Amino acid sequence: MLEPSEALAAIGVLPDAEIEPAMAALQLARLDRPGDDWRDASDHLSVLARESASIGAVMAGRSGEARVGALAGLLHARHDYRGDTETYDALDNANLIAVVRRRRGLPVALGLIWLHCLRAAGWDAHGIDFPGHFLLALRTGSAGPGGPGGPGRLVARQGRLLIDPFAQGITLGNARLLAMLESRGQDQPGLSPGITRPMSTRAVLLRLQRNLVQRRLAAGEIEAALGSLEGMLLIAPDDMTNWLDAAELNRLLGRPHKAGRCLERVIDLAPDSPAARIARQRLGDLRPG
Repeated sequence: MLEPSEALAAIGVLPDAEIEPAMAALQLARLDRPGDDWRDASDHLSVLARESASIGAVMAGRSGEARVGALAGLLHARHDYRGDTETYDALDNANLIAVVRRRRGLPVALGLIWLHCLRAAGWDAHGIDFPGHFLLALRTGSAGPGGPGGPGRLVARQGRLLIDPFAQGITLGNARLLAMLESRGQDQPGLSPGITRPMSTRAVLLRLQRNLVQRRLAAGEIEAALGSLEGMLLIAPDDMTNWLDAAELNRLLGRPHKAGRCLERVIDLAPDSPAARIARQRLGDLRPG
Protein backbone atom coordinates (compact mmCIF):
# COMPACT_ATOMS: atom_id res chain seq x y z
CA MET A 1 0.00 0.00 0.00
CA LEU A 2 1.09 3.57 -0.65
CA GLU A 3 2.46 5.73 2.12
CA PRO A 4 -0.42 7.68 3.70
CA SER A 5 0.70 11.03 2.31
CA GLU A 6 0.83 9.56 -1.20
CA ALA A 7 -2.56 7.90 -0.80
CA LEU A 8 -4.12 11.12 0.50
CA ALA A 9 -2.61 13.17 -2.34
CA ALA A 10 -4.19 10.70 -4.77
CA ILE A 11 -7.54 11.12 -3.00
CA GLY A 12 -7.10 14.88 -3.36
CA VAL A 13 -7.46 14.69 -7.14
CA LEU A 14 -10.35 12.20 -7.21
CA PRO A 15 -13.91 13.27 -8.02
CA ASP A 16 -15.95 13.19 -4.84
CA ALA A 17 -18.11 10.28 -6.03
CA GLU A 18 -15.01 8.07 -6.30
CA ILE A 19 -13.76 8.60 -2.74
CA GLU A 20 -14.25 5.61 -0.44
CA PRO A 21 -15.06 7.31 2.88
CA ALA A 22 -13.77 4.84 5.44
CA MET A 23 -10.67 3.88 3.47
CA ALA A 24 -9.79 7.56 3.07
CA ALA A 25 -10.31 8.09 6.80
CA LEU A 26 -7.99 5.14 7.42
CA GLN A 27 -5.25 6.94 5.46
CA LEU A 28 -5.80 10.07 7.58
CA ALA A 29 -5.45 7.88 10.68
CA ARG A 30 -2.19 6.41 9.35
CA LEU A 31 -0.84 9.90 8.75
CA ASP A 32 -1.90 10.94 12.24
CA ARG A 33 -0.19 7.99 13.94
CA PRO A 34 2.50 6.49 11.70
CA GLY A 35 3.45 3.83 14.24
CA ASP A 36 -0.02 2.33 14.67
CA ASP A 37 -0.85 -0.98 13.03
CA TRP A 38 -3.58 -0.12 10.53
CA ARG A 39 -3.91 -3.56 8.93
CA ASP A 40 -6.38 -4.92 11.47
CA ALA A 41 -8.60 -1.89 10.91
CA SER A 42 -8.38 -2.36 7.14
CA ASP A 43 -9.30 -6.04 7.45
CA HIS A 44 -12.23 -5.17 9.71
CA LEU A 45 -13.55 -2.63 7.21
CA SER A 46 -13.44 -5.35 4.55
CA VAL A 47 -15.44 -7.65 6.83
CA LEU A 48 -18.02 -4.92 7.41
CA ALA A 49 -18.31 -4.32 3.66
CA ARG A 50 -18.96 -8.01 2.97
CA GLU A 51 -21.51 -8.28 5.75
CA SER A 52 -23.23 -5.08 4.60
CA ALA A 53 -23.39 -6.32 1.02
CA SER A 54 -25.14 -9.46 2.28
CA ILE A 55 -27.60 -7.34 4.23
CA GLY A 56 -28.22 -5.24 1.12
CA ALA A 57 -29.14 -8.35 -0.86
CA VAL A 58 -31.46 -9.69 1.85
CA MET A 59 -33.14 -6.32 2.48
CA ALA A 60 -33.79 -5.44 -1.18
CA GLY A 61 -37.20 -3.82 -1.50
CA ARG A 62 -37.65 -3.34 2.24
CA SER A 63 -38.48 0.00 3.85
CA GLY A 64 -35.82 2.53 4.75
CA GLU A 65 -36.52 1.97 8.43
CA ALA A 66 -36.01 -1.77 8.04
CA ARG A 67 -32.73 -1.26 6.18
CA VAL A 68 -31.39 1.16 8.79
CA GLY A 69 -32.42 -1.27 11.53
CA ALA A 70 -30.54 -4.09 9.83
CA LEU A 71 -27.32 -2.08 9.64
CA ALA A 72 -27.77 -0.88 13.22
CA GLY A 73 -27.98 -4.53 14.22
CA LEU A 74 -24.72 -5.22 12.39
CA LEU A 75 -22.75 -2.25 13.69
CA HIS A 76 -24.11 -1.81 17.19
CA ALA A 77 -25.53 -5.16 18.28
CA ARG A 78 -23.03 -7.43 16.55
CA HIS A 79 -19.85 -5.31 16.45
CA ASP A 80 -20.58 -3.12 19.51
CA TYR A 81 -19.93 0.31 17.98
CA ARG A 82 -21.02 3.12 20.30
CA GLY A 83 -20.70 6.85 20.66
CA ASP A 84 -18.08 7.67 23.30
CA THR A 85 -19.97 9.71 25.88
CA GLU A 86 -17.37 9.21 28.62
CA THR A 87 -14.21 10.49 26.93
CA TYR A 88 -15.79 12.44 24.08
CA ASP A 89 -12.87 14.82 23.50
CA ALA A 90 -10.20 12.10 23.40
CA LEU A 91 -8.09 12.12 20.23
CA ASP A 92 -8.80 8.40 19.82
CA ASN A 93 -12.39 9.25 18.93
CA ALA A 94 -11.32 11.00 15.70
CA ASN A 95 -8.70 8.48 14.53
CA LEU A 96 -10.31 5.64 12.59
CA ILE A 97 -7.66 3.08 13.55
CA ALA A 98 -8.38 3.73 17.23
CA VAL A 99 -12.15 3.92 16.61
CA VAL A 100 -12.14 0.46 15.04
CA ARG A 101 -9.97 -0.95 17.83
CA ARG A 102 -12.09 0.55 20.63
CA ARG A 103 -15.46 0.43 18.84
CA ARG A 104 -16.02 3.96 20.15
CA GLY A 105 -15.85 7.33 18.45
CA LEU A 106 -17.22 10.75 17.59
CA PRO A 107 -20.40 11.11 15.52
CA VAL A 108 -18.44 11.84 12.35
CA ALA A 109 -16.02 8.93 12.85
CA LEU A 110 -18.87 6.49 13.42
CA GLY A 111 -20.70 8.15 10.54
CA LEU A 112 -17.85 7.31 8.17
CA ILE A 113 -18.14 3.66 9.15
CA TRP A 114 -21.90 3.85 8.59
CA LEU A 115 -21.34 5.42 5.17
CA HIS A 116 -18.91 2.61 4.35
CA CYS A 117 -21.59 0.03 5.21
CA LEU A 118 -24.53 1.86 3.61
CA ARG A 119 -22.70 2.13 0.32
CA ALA A 120 -21.46 -1.46 0.50
CA ALA A 121 -25.11 -2.47 0.88
CA GLY A 122 -25.83 -0.62 -2.35
CA TRP A 123 -27.86 2.19 -0.79
CA ASP A 124 -27.69 5.93 -1.51
CA ALA A 125 -26.52 7.80 1.58
CA HIS A 126 -24.61 10.96 2.48
CA GLY A 127 -23.47 13.00 5.44
CA ILE A 128 -25.57 15.81 6.91
CA ASP A 129 -23.95 19.05 8.07
CA PHE A 130 -26.22 19.47 11.09
CA PRO A 131 -25.07 22.12 13.59
CA GLY A 132 -22.87 20.61 16.28
CA HIS A 133 -23.68 16.96 15.56
CA PHE A 134 -22.89 14.96 12.44
CA LEU A 135 -25.80 12.99 10.98
CA LEU A 136 -26.45 10.76 7.98
CA ALA A 137 -29.23 10.53 5.45
CA LEU A 138 -30.46 7.45 3.61
CA ARG A 139 -32.37 8.32 0.46
CA THR A 140 -35.66 6.47 0.34
CA GLY A 141 -36.95 7.81 -2.96
CA SER A 142 -40.22 9.45 -1.91
CA ALA A 143 -41.13 12.64 -0.11
CA GLY A 144 -43.01 12.59 3.14
CA PRO A 145 -46.38 14.31 3.76
CA GLY A 146 -46.37 17.89 2.59
CA GLY A 147 -43.18 17.48 0.58
CA PRO A 148 -40.37 20.02 0.63
CA GLY A 149 -41.59 23.26 2.18
CA GLY A 150 -45.00 21.80 2.94
CA PRO A 151 -47.00 21.95 6.17
CA GLY A 152 -44.80 21.96 9.24
CA ARG A 153 -41.67 22.30 7.07
CA LEU A 154 -40.95 18.59 7.32
CA VAL A 155 -37.19 18.60 7.00
CA ALA A 156 -36.65 15.02 8.12
CA ARG A 157 -39.05 13.43 5.62
CA GLN A 158 -38.10 14.70 2.18
CA GLY A 159 -37.52 11.30 0.63
CA ARG A 160 -34.84 10.36 3.11
CA LEU A 161 -34.30 9.08 6.63
CA LEU A 162 -31.97 10.94 8.98
CA ILE A 163 -29.74 8.69 11.10
CA ASP A 164 -27.72 9.41 14.23
CA PRO A 165 -24.62 7.15 14.09
CA PHE A 166 -23.59 8.28 17.58
CA ALA A 167 -26.85 7.01 19.10
CA GLN A 168 -26.78 3.47 17.71
CA GLY A 169 -28.36 4.41 14.41
CA ILE A 170 -31.69 5.78 15.61
CA THR A 171 -33.71 7.63 12.98
CA LEU A 172 -34.67 11.23 13.67
CA GLY A 173 -37.84 13.20 13.11
CA ASN A 174 -38.33 16.93 13.32
CA ALA A 175 -39.12 16.98 17.04
CA ARG A 176 -35.81 15.27 17.82
CA LEU A 177 -33.90 17.63 15.54
CA LEU A 178 -35.42 20.66 17.26
CA ALA A 179 -34.56 19.20 20.66
CA MET A 180 -30.94 18.74 19.53
CA LEU A 181 -30.75 22.38 18.45
CA GLU A 182 -32.26 23.57 21.73
CA SER A 183 -29.81 21.46 23.74
CA ARG A 184 -27.01 23.39 22.02
CA GLY A 185 -28.53 26.74 22.92
CA GLN A 186 -29.80 27.48 19.41
CA ASP A 187 -33.24 29.06 19.43
CA GLN A 188 -34.84 27.91 16.18
CA PRO A 189 -38.47 28.80 15.36
CA GLY A 190 -38.55 25.97 12.83
CA LEU A 191 -36.39 23.74 10.73
CA SER A 192 -35.36 25.11 7.37
CA PRO A 193 -34.25 22.70 4.64
CA GLY A 194 -30.76 24.19 4.66
CA ILE A 195 -30.12 23.03 8.20
CA THR A 196 -29.92 19.43 7.00
CA ARG A 197 -27.98 20.11 3.83
CA PRO A 198 -25.97 17.22 2.38
CA MET A 199 -22.21 17.04 2.69
CA SER A 200 -19.78 15.75 0.11
CA THR A 201 -17.59 12.82 1.13
CA ARG A 202 -14.58 15.13 1.09
CA ALA A 203 -16.35 17.55 3.45
CA VAL A 204 -17.11 14.70 5.86
CA LEU A 205 -13.43 13.72 5.92
CA LEU A 206 -12.43 17.33 6.55
CA ARG A 207 -14.90 17.52 9.42
CA LEU A 208 -13.33 14.42 10.96
CA GLN A 209 -9.81 15.80 10.66
CA ARG A 210 -10.81 19.24 11.90
CA ASN A 211 -11.67 17.63 15.23
CA LEU A 212 -8.03 16.61 15.63
CA VAL A 213 -6.78 20.07 14.65
CA GLN A 214 -9.09 21.82 17.10
CA ARG A 215 -8.34 19.48 20.00
CA ARG A 216 -4.60 19.80 19.49
CA LEU A 217 -4.77 23.57 19.27
CA ALA A 218 -6.83 23.64 22.47
CA ALA A 219 -4.04 21.65 24.14
CA GLY A 220 -1.38 24.06 22.80
CA GLU A 221 0.08 21.38 20.50
CA ILE A 222 0.66 23.56 17.44
CA GLU A 223 3.12 21.22 15.70
CA ALA A 224 0.74 18.28 16.03
CA ALA A 225 -2.20 20.43 14.92
CA LEU A 226 -0.27 21.40 11.79
CA GLY A 227 0.40 17.72 11.11
CA SER A 228 -3.35 17.02 11.25
CA LEU A 229 -4.05 20.04 9.05
CA GLU A 230 -1.59 18.75 6.44
CA GLY A 231 -3.87 15.76 5.95
CA MET A 232 -6.67 18.19 5.13
CA LEU A 233 -4.46 19.99 2.60
CA LEU A 234 -3.71 16.70 0.86
CA ILE A 235 -7.32 15.59 0.41
CA ALA A 236 -8.65 19.08 -0.37
CA PRO A 237 -5.75 20.91 -2.07
CA ASP A 238 -7.99 23.74 -3.31
CA ASP A 239 -9.48 24.67 0.08
CA MET A 240 -8.18 28.19 0.67
CA THR A 241 -9.31 28.38 4.30
CA ASN A 242 -7.08 25.45 5.21
CA TRP A 243 -4.10 27.04 3.46
CA LEU A 244 -4.67 30.26 5.43
CA ASP A 245 -4.79 28.21 8.64
CA ALA A 246 -1.61 26.36 7.69
CA ALA A 247 0.12 29.69 7.06
CA GLU A 248 -0.86 30.92 10.51
CA LEU A 249 0.35 27.77 12.26
CA ASN A 250 3.65 27.91 10.40
CA ARG A 251 4.00 31.56 11.42
CA LEU A 252 3.37 30.66 15.07
CA LEU A 253 6.05 27.97 14.79
CA GLY A 254 8.57 30.50 13.47
CA ARG A 255 8.58 29.26 9.86
CA PRO A 256 7.95 32.39 7.77
CA HIS A 257 9.09 30.80 4.50
CA LYS A 258 6.63 27.92 4.82
CA ALA A 259 3.92 30.35 5.92
CA GLY A 260 4.64 32.43 2.84
CA ARG A 261 4.34 29.44 0.53
CA CYS A 262 0.94 28.63 2.02
CA LEU A 263 -0.21 32.20 1.44
CA GLU A 264 1.12 32.15 -2.13
CA ARG A 265 -0.91 28.99 -2.71
CA VAL A 266 -4.10 30.87 -1.74
CA ILE A 267 -3.26 33.68 -4.18
CA ASP A 268 -2.55 31.19 -6.97
CA LEU A 269 -5.87 29.39 -6.39
CA ALA A 270 -8.09 32.46 -6.72
CA PRO A 271 -6.20 35.74 -7.24
CA ASP A 272 -9.28 37.96 -7.02
CA SER A 273 -10.96 36.29 -4.04
CA PRO A 274 -11.40 37.73 -0.54
CA ALA A 275 -9.12 34.95 0.73
CA ALA A 276 -6.39 36.10 -1.67
CA ARG A 277 -6.69 39.65 -0.37
CA ILE A 278 -6.21 38.35 3.17
CA ALA A 279 -3.24 36.28 1.99
CA ARG A 280 -1.56 39.30 0.35
CA GLN A 281 -1.93 41.33 3.53
CA ARG A 282 -0.49 38.55 5.67
CA LEU A 283 2.31 37.97 3.17
CA GLY A 284 3.25 41.63 3.48
CA ASP A 285 3.29 41.32 7.27
CA LEU A 286 5.72 38.40 7.02
CA ARG A 287 8.26 40.34 5.00
CA PRO A 288 10.78 42.42 6.93
CA GLY A 289 10.77 46.18 6.63
